[in-house]
Formats: sequence, C-alpha cells, structure tokens
Amino acid sequence: MTKNIRFSNLDRKKTIAKLKGETFDLVVIGGGITGGGIALDAASRGLKVALVEKNDFASGTSSKSTKLIHGGLRYLKQFDFWLVKEVGSERAIVHNLAPHLVLPEKMLLPLIENGSYGKWLTSIGLKVYDILAQVTGDDKRKMLEKKEALKLEPLLPKKILKGAGYYAEYRTDDARLTMETIKTSLQYGAMPLNYAEVTDFIYEEDMVAGVKVKDTALNTEFPIKAKYVISAAGPWVDELRGINNSKKGKRLHLTKGVHLVFPYEKLPIKQSVYFDIPDGRMMFAIPRGKITYIGTTDTNFNENKDSVKTDVADAIYLISAVNNMFPKINLEMEDIISSWAGLRPLIHEEGKSASELSRKDEIFTSDSGLISIAGGKLTGYRKMAERVVNRVAKKMEEDYGISVKDSDTEHIPLCGNDFKKYKYVKKYIAEIHERLTPEGFSQYDAWYLVTNYGKQTETILQYYSKQKEDDHVLGMAKAELKFTIENEMVQTPMDFFIRRTGRLYFDIDSIRNLMEPILAEFKTIYKLDDEVINSYRKTLEREMDEHSNFSLDRI
Repeated sequence: MTKNIRFSNLDRKKTIAKLKGETFDLVVIGGGITGGGIALDAASRGLKVALVEKNDFASGTSSKSTKLIHGGLRYLKQFDFWLVKEVGSERAIVHNLAPHLVLPEKMLLPLIENGSYGKWLTSIGLKVYDILAQVTGDDKRKMLEKKEALKLEPLLPKKILKGAGYYAEYRTDDARLTMETIKTSLQYGAMPLNYAEVTDFIYEEDMVAGVKVKDTALNTEFPIKAKYVISAAGPWVDELRGINNSKKGKRLHLTKGVHLVFPYEKLPIKQSVYFDIPDGRMMFAIPRGKITYIGTTDTNFNENKDSVKTDVADAIYLISAVNNMFPKINLEMEDIISSWAGLRPLIHEEGKSASELSRKDEIFTSDSGLISIAGGKLTGYRKMAERVVNRVAKKMEEDYGISVKDSDTEHIPLCGNDFKKYKYVKKYIAEIHERLTPEGFSQYDAWYLVTNYGKQTETILQYYSKQKEDDHVLGMAKAELKFTIENEMVQTPMDFFIRRTGRLYFDIDSIRNLMEPILAEFKTIYKLDDEVINSYRKTLEREMDEHSNFSLDRI
C-alpha cells in the first residue's frame, strides 16, 4: 500500500520555497484528472515534476462529470471505434488501480418503441462494445426480454418497453480519483500546489523555460523553472495558449453538462439506467447512497468559465426527460436537492453540433515549446497522460540525450488501495460497519468512508478515536477534516465540503448541520480572523443556494 505523505497547506511556505529553488524537468499546469495523471506518469518515470493549479485540485471539469468510468457506448453510433476500444479497456485498469473508488455498476439500456436503439442494433452494438473493451465473465452484455427488464427495474414504462440491454460500467467520484492520483505522484517526488495561478511563461532563447505563478493563498508571486511545460488546464487551455501567443489552428469548443440530484426516495431506481430522451439524445439516472442523480445536457457554452451554473431551463429539460421515461415518477423542481454543471473542453470541428463533437484528446506544441493537451474523457486520463509524457520523453532524448523509461502507471495502485480485488472492498466495508455500529453509525457511513478513502479510513478512525465530541457525526467530520487538511491540501471549507467529501452534491443537508463547527475548526487551525470566516460562510451559503435553489424567482 502507498503510504500517506504529509501534503498540507500548513507547509505551504516550505513548498513554495522548494518550487522556487529548484529547476524541474517538467511543470504541469492544471490540477484536474489529466494534470494529475501527467504528474504521476512523469514522476514515476523518474522525471522531476511540479504541478500548479489556479484554484483547488479538481475544481473544474474533474469534479463535474457524470462520475462514470465508462466505455462510451454512444460513440459506437459515431463509428468512433478507437475511442471505444481505448476507454473501454481502461475501465478495468482504473478499477484495479482503485477498486474502492471505481465501483462496478450494471447499466440497463431500455429498448422502447421508436427509441434510439432497436433490439438488433443494441445486441450487435453491445457485442462489439464487449469485444473492443475486452469485457469478460459476468460483465458481458445480456439482452433482456420485457418481463426480465421490468423485474430489474419496475419503474420502466410498461406500455412502450420492448426489452433491454444489460451491460457493465464503473462508477466513481471524479474529484476523489483526481486527489488520489495527485497524492500517489508524491510517492515519486512530484510537487503539486493548489491556489497557484500561472500568469505568464519564462523564456530562454525564445523557448518556454518555466512559469510565473501567483499564489492566491499567500498573495505572493514566484517563478518555477523547468525544461518543459505541459498545459493540461482543460477549458482554460486556449487562454494559456493566448498568453504564449500560440493560439492558432485548432481551438477548443466548450460544451456544458448539467446533473441534478434528488433524494433516492423521489427516484428509487434499483440500478443505473441509460435511456432515451424525446429529442434523440440519451441520458443517465444513477442511484448513489442517499440520492439518485440524473444527467446530462450537452449545450454550447460561451460565457464565464469560472462561473458555470445550472439554469432553470437545464433543470426543466432533465426533469421532463425523466418523467417521460419513468411514468410512475413525477419529479418537480422543488424535488431537486442539489446539482452540478461543468464544461467539456472539446476540439472544435466546423459544422458539428455539441453532441457530435469527438471526445478524442489532441496535443498541440507551440513554436516556443509549450505543450498543450485538450479533449478526452475522464476514463482515458491515464492514456492521455502517457501520450503527452511520451512527447516530453522524446524531446528529452533529442535535447539532452536523456533516456526516459516507459510508462508503468497501469501497475501503480492509487492511494487508499490495499485491496487485491473488489470483493475485499466489500468485506472491508462490512468490517468498518461492524466496528462503527456501537458508535451509532450506519452502513451508509461505513460505505461512504471506504468508497472515499479506501484503507486511509484507518487514519481517519484513529483521529476520530481522539475526538471528544458527544455528537458522533460531528466527531467523524472533524476527523475527516483533520485528515484532508494534513494529507490533501484543503485550504478552504469549500475544498472540504465540495471536492474532498462530495457533501454538496451527495449529502447537502449535512453541510447545514456541520457548517458552523467546521468553520470554527478552520478558524483555529489556520488562525483566521472573523472577517475571513464570515466570507467563507457567505461563500458556502451562496454555493448551496446556487446548487439547490430552483424556485421561480431564479428565472
């Protein structure tokens, strides 16, 4: 098992001093899953790596996906066999790297009258999907008759249902996967830093030789020197190409994807469903613990990238689609308890709609040596990282005569993974439940801890045992906070409630109960004054309102 290395903003000044004082082989811009994957790939090959993220890790696209490690079945309709093969094969690899975070999820694809998928096409498509993705055993697709489909999911529309396809996918928490990937890169000497915005590039003989960074946490600026710079900034890639005066040729095309969250009781499906929308698109409904979430939209986006919100129109569109597919369900706007909206940084193709754009990644290299990578999918992050680091490895051989070994991230377990197989994850959840039951915790609490932290749960439980709280829920939240501050670079309450724990999306009510005591902990640990704490409180309240309030006065 990979060991925890202290990774804390309490050590921020020391970290910045090291970043300023050394010359790196590679600086990675962007702390999402792509940037994190690049840092791990490069560092594990022996390169000296720094990573900077202008906000918090995973604060952009990498906490706003559908949270599936999936093979992209719909790309078969676009005849994008290469993409299906790569991401389909990657699912099992990423599952093995983090079986506590990447969980098997059976997917039901209902076949309905006049739907997008007919029985024959679905059978052939899923068979091709299995072959391309090298699916084996019980995960292979099955075709179900109407009666079998209704037994699996009684909420399906009996009148128009003709049968279903049944196949395997994997579910994850994208922000947690990003965090554990970045933490694993620490084992190989990588130096990641959040709240560190690149404002310009350093040049030597007209070639990029590092970055100028503005530290928004300590309000200071500093340089990081490096042989090479990779921009993996997602939706912000073109902005950095603009700073580098290399924004030419292909460009990004941003599309917005929205998801809505409901109490499980409001949409009590038995497993994930991938279903038709009347306009010809497809969408997901996915049960997860206390909630069920649905999504997604796919619309062009040309507004402020730092403020991507779920519009009332988005919510109406998704709710209407669910009510159309599940006639026994009558979701309404007031049933929404949370939501999220994120951007897909796709490569622009003239004449194609948002949904038609390819999800393939592309690499751009400017005349001054800035390497940028954009496009791609969450599932393919590891291969994207391998490809772009291969580009750096080739340059290092040409420029310095240094030979860089091949990627081996396929065999590097992520932090928290000390499980040989998924069945051991389930056993561990049962063990944690048994240990926590006398304390008043539920099976959900055990599931939540293990599927967020894996074997790092043991460290959190050690912290919990030292808490002197009558309220066991608060005691555990404080233990989580201590763990994430000391090991996961939590700087603000938003980092904790949104990206490290997922509470804003999956358990929003818990924030209302925990906000004040957690703010008090921040005040003590970071020695903050009342003004800063009040600003945090207002930000949290605003985030909760923006994600959950869809009353008519928002129109």
